[in-house]
Amino acid sequence: KLLQHLRVCVVGAGAVGGYFGVKLARARANVAVIARGQTLQVLQNEGWTLNSGGESSLVQVKAVDHSDQLGEQDLVILAVKAHDLHNVVQMVEPLIGKDTIVIPTINGVPWWFVGPSSQTPSLGRLQSVDPKGLIDSKIPYANVIGAVVYPSFSCPKPGVTQHHSGSKIVLGEPITSPDSGISPKLQSIVDLFKFSGLDVEASTDIRTEVWKKLLGNACFNPVSLLTSSPTDLMIDDPMIYRLFTSMMNELLLLGEALGLKPNISVPDRIALTRKLGHIKTSMLQDAQRGRAVEIEAILGAACELAQNINISTPTLNTVYALARFKSKTEGLLNID
Repeated sequence: KLLQHLRVCVVGAGAVGGYFGVKLARARANVAVIARGQTLQVLQNEGWTLNSGGESSLVQVKAVDHSDQLGEQDLVILAVKAHDLHNVVQMVEPLIGKDTIVIPTINGVPWWFVGPSSQTPSLGRLQSVDPKGLIDSKIPYANVIGAVVYPSFSCPKPGVTQHHSGSKIVLGEPITSPDSGISPKLQSIVDLFKFSGLDVEASTDIRTEVWKKLLGNACFNPVSLLTSSPTDLMIDDPMIYRLFTSMMNELLLLGEALGLKPNISVPDRIALTRKLGHIKTSMLQDAQRGRAVEIEAILGAACELAQNINISTPTLNTVYALARFKSKTEGLLNID
């Protein structure tokens, strides 16, 4: 009964948005989605489909092209690419009331990572992910619950999400500390997500969770962009393996300087990805489809953080420079 009164808006109807939107709609939440073009037409006329675990779920939701048709929401899920967030944030603003929970399900280092609760206020705003400060000005930190999304998805056609593997989702409040415990607000949204069939857990140190995922993303994604190779072939090459080791060691040292301590070794982190087999990273998939890549959030932000606190990351800087230049020259860079 509680979910029937929960007003949820999913901003972005791609692969990740479909996973959350369909799950919540199946649990009887009042789900709306903001979409465009052919995807909007499919959602309005045919519904929203999620293929997961050998089962196909089809739900009907309110699909619109602008937030002015919805009003304030209880929960807003930002399911767009990191580089698109600053393009939609002004439309998101009317959805946010005093008690609205905003969950960005974006890759890489999010804008809230260096927010008011950061132990190093001198970090300032991340130019790489919020160059004009729009996101920072439109979404209050107090409303944000950070998310680290591990499952692998794709969107084979408009209005359809294909869930490939994994299920773990970690949620946590940016304005907190590891000693503060789990707040009632965070626990309530975790409970709602679990009721909807999502494999979610609460964290009192969401920044470390972000960094733990970044260890893989910041290495495998940009190098796959440069080499056009899936993860298994890269890892099995001795020289690329040494490159990944160097990049991850730099990320661990940077994380330690930021007060973050992911409890995993470099060989173990690489082995986790190797077990997945012949996988194309999201950045490589986007590049092959001619779509903008998330190089700034996934690697640029880490290099910016290192520069801001005077931590040497020569390998990360080199890979970032090459991947960013390739993205720019091929028209895959979508941020000012």
